[in-house]
Amino acid sequence: MTKPLRIEVVSDFVCPWCYVGKKRLEKALALRPDLQVELSWTPFQLSPDMPREGRNKLEHYREIFGEERAAQIAASMRDTGLQEGIEFGSSADAVSPNTLSAHVLMLWATEDPDIDTDAVAEQLFHAHHVACANIGSHEVLAEIAGAAGMDADEIRRKLAEGIDEARVREQVQHAKARGVSGVPFFVINDQYGISGAQPPEILIQTFEHVLADGQAA
Repeated sequence: MTKPLRIEVVSDFVCPWCYVGKKRLEKALALRPDLQVELSWTPFQLSPDMPREGRNKLEHYREIFGEERAAQIAASMRDTGLQEGIEFGSSADAVSPNTLSAHVLMLWATEDPDIDTDAVAEQLFHAHHVACANIGSHEVLAEIAGAAGMDADEIRRKLAEGIDEARVREQVQHAKARGVSGVPFFVINDQYGISGAQPPEILIQTFEHVLADGQAA
């Protein structure tokens, strides 16, 4: 029996290219429905020092890129998103959150065999990038968890207590120690790395290369 192709997705939910990368990965897998795939999610934080209450998103981007460049990036990202079925939202009140709690929620979803982790990831990306919701808010995260079939009250309580935050920080540091410096980053069969939101065709070529190597081994 052919072993499943293991695809580890290293990402941060505030990263627009990570959302694009997720959509392109879905397109690639749709083009190869014959592949058996085991998909897993690994946390990364682009702004680990972000205050836990977050900051105004527009102000944050302007500080990083400058006002003109930030506007150009946003316009380009909207165009790219539309090509992938993502309608990037915009709001003067949108928050750039600290994503630690969002990654903790994703960790719990991953460890619950009854939860669709891909659906949780989709809701986290959608909440931030489309709905302009604050995914640093425990209330927002509890709502996402409840919609996914998790116990919203229990999630709210555990997030307030900071349970498993240290585990997520360790996973982020481990990803960095493995050489991940930017996201999205895809690790195939624990051996092959793909950096960036590559087109579906590139992803498929990599999958086929990995499979060919495995057959030759």
